[in-house]
Amino acid sequence: MPSRRNDGGLKKIAIATLGCKTNQFESAAMIEQFKNAGYSIVPFTEPADLYVVNSCTVTARTDAETRRLIRRAKRLNKNARIVATGCYAQVSPDELSKMPEVDAVLGNSEKFDLAAIEKSESSRVGNIAAEIEIQPLRLTSFAEHTRAFLQIQNGCDSFCAYCIVPFARGRSRSAPPEEALSAIGSLRNNGFKEVALTGIHLGGYGRDLTPKYSLEDLVRRILEETNLPRLRIGSVDPNEFGENLISLCASSPRLCRHFHIPLQSGCDSVLRRMERPYASADYHNLLNAIINAMPDVFIGSDVIAGFPGESEEEFETTCAFIEEMPFSNLHIFPYSKRPGTKAASMSGQIAPNIISRRAAKLREIAARKLGNFLGNMIGRNIMVLGERYDESSRMVRGLSREYAQAEFPGSPEDINTERIVTVTDIRNGAALCRREEN
Repeated sequence: MPSRRNDGGLKKIAIATLGCKTNQFESAAMIEQFKNAGYSIVPFTEPADLYVVNSCTVTARTDAETRRLIRRAKRLNKNARIVATGCYAQVSPDELSKMPEVDAVLGNSEKFDLAAIEKSESSRVGNIAAEIEIQPLRLTSFAEHTRAFLQIQNGCDSFCAYCIVPFARGRSRSAPPEEALSAIGSLRNNGFKEVALTGIHLGGYGRDLTPKYSLEDLVRRILEETNLPRLRIGSVDPNEFGENLISLCASSPRLCRHFHIPLQSGCDSVLRRMERPYASADYHNLLNAIINAMPDVFIGSDVIAGFPGESEEEFETTCAFIEEMPFSNLHIFPYSKRPGTKAASMSGQIAPNIISRRAAKLREIAARKLGNFLGNMIGRNIMVLGERYDESSRMVRGLSREYAQAEFPGSPEDINTERIVTVTDIRNGAALCRREEN
């Protein structure tokens, strides 16, 4: 029976998602579950009967954003039920439980328990470190988007010095390949043209399976056994992006020429303190190999500004390294002290104003890198998957295989259709394109 209010109307649920693509996938799975239970899904900015905040805890800022969203929900409907879940809830359930607005706190393993979300009046946060299997893939649609994320891996065994995520997500766990292939088939049958493979530590996919498997093995099977037009690979650490994966990506036009390869620092001494398992020379060689195999590839990365002990000389070494590398875009993270991590107790904590200055300089470099990449696309033909149509301008906006936002003249029929277009100009970070006959 549909879930109804006392006045007979369908109950309304709003879900806010913070953080990574894995969280986005899990929120989409929750939305599908609630739709099947008869709920009406509404934006988080509107009054609802039930609010769920699927939190992130990578930085203190995301913790604060979770608390802000919870308070906003209570203002929208003082009688609403409010549930906090996700990584902040997993790591710091007591902090959230103390908020008077919160009715229940659920951990990452409990977030799919619909009954607990609807009725539980207390915290239910299990021992995520004891989890040895990934939650079943249960998603057949993805909100109202033309592209879908598919979580094939969860957890992380790396324990980098700055990162709280292994404590929030547990050990690395992989979805069996048959289950992943079945999930892609379901998404394809529901009309999706692109699927992005996601995970907390995607490069570790398959190591926990029997027999052992690899990300490369799964990608090859997806290409061989499905008719998915566009496959995108999520973030992969540089020490796990091998020659065979590069060759596979270069050999298939269905694999999007877009890779996210975290760097964190371009200085070897900082990388060692971070306990990252590679050196800057390894990263340099990897990017050169990728560019040689796929010259037009989009390469994104993550960089941390102001890690404990980072001297001005070390910071400038990172800046020089980034300037040299063929990056297309960078996500810059000002270092945030996370209790429970090794870095939190390190000496040499950097003053906030210095961290802000360094982050600003890195963002300037990142903006220039993105501008150069987009500028080099002018005159090229690219393939764009239409996502939105603006009736007033009669323009279609979508995403290219290289992860560039693009606009071209079109119609509503171009939504969820891939078109060949020619880039004529760059404006406000998007490629303006001329439509070709196709």
